[in-house]
Amino acid sequence: MAVSSVQILGTGQLLQLSRQLRAASGAPIQRNMARRIRRAGEPLKNDLQSTIRNLPLRADSRGAGKRGGPSPTSRPFRAALAAAVRISVRSSSSPGARVFVDKNLLPPDIPVSVLYRLNDGRLRHPVFGNRRRWTNQRTTPMWWDRVVRDHTPRMTAEVARVLDDVRNQLR
Repeated sequence: MAVSSVQILGTGQLLQLSRQLRAASGAPIQRNMARRIRRAGEPLKNDLQSTIRNLPLRADSRGAGKRGGPSPTSRPFRAALAAAVRISVRSSSSPGARVFVDKNLLPPDIPVSVLYRLNDGRLRHPVFGNRRRWTNQRTTPMWWDRVVRDHTPRMTAEVARVLDDVRNQLR
């Protein structure tokens, strides 16, 4: 599973239901279905954002005589990552919901691959942009996967409930 994207798709059922909605021209029903599917993904998005904001990043210890100091940027790193987590719901060609990291919302100096490396438990980066000095920061490995795994059963059940309700409305 890709770290930057989470998808829960009941593609067969969702695609069939989407076609029925278009045939019945049920725009209000379609909007209601999309809203409820988005609502099913909100707790996952909120939990991912909370986990990112509270992710412990521990730096490797500095050697003797090494200098340290405050960060030259005032932008909080974890808050910038958390703000980029989004939900997208589609009910047309390939219906489903996605919880993903929008790379356009990340600051230009933070690539989306940072999340892959954080999920692996280790982030290696230059010290304040100095490419001759590098440091490691460590965190809890597989944190993204754990959060997604914890929410998957609830989301799957909620999407199935939404599909059943919409199917009953179409009858």
